[in-house]
Amino acid sequence: MRRYELMLVIRPDVAEDRAQAVLDRATRSVTDGSGQIVKVSPWGRRRLAYPIGVHREGSYHIVVFDAASEAVLELERALNITEEVLRHLVTRVERPASRRASDEGENAQDEVEPPEDGEVAPDGEFIDESETEAAPAAIE
Repeated sequence: MRRYELMLVIRPDVAEDRAQAVLDRATRSVTDGSGQIVKVSPWGRRRLAYPIGVHREGSYHIVVFDAASEAVLELERALNITEEVLRHLVTRVERPASRRASDEGENAQDEVEPPEDGEVAPDGEFIDESETEAAPAAIE
């Protein structure tokens, strides 16, 4: 399973309980497809970058989840036919795998130094930290 992030923009004229029902249906769709919800974060009501129909604001929600690609397709299909949703976007979260110590009581001497940018980690995985969330790469 891969990690995905869903951003939902719900119409501003929808009641709070109906907006929560849309969010519940989306999370239920993920869990029914053998996925797992990691985090649900309501961002609240915000102004849209451009008007969508007659709406200039929307209620934003972020859902981070782990699921198979088939579950994501089913989720998008359901969101496309939901009238309360103005826009949605599902993106795959690309992050280097983090290594956790198997025992919490290990000595600090046993820790492996992180590789430099562009090096290969001890487990053979390529880690490129030149582009992070804090400082995204410039678009040329």
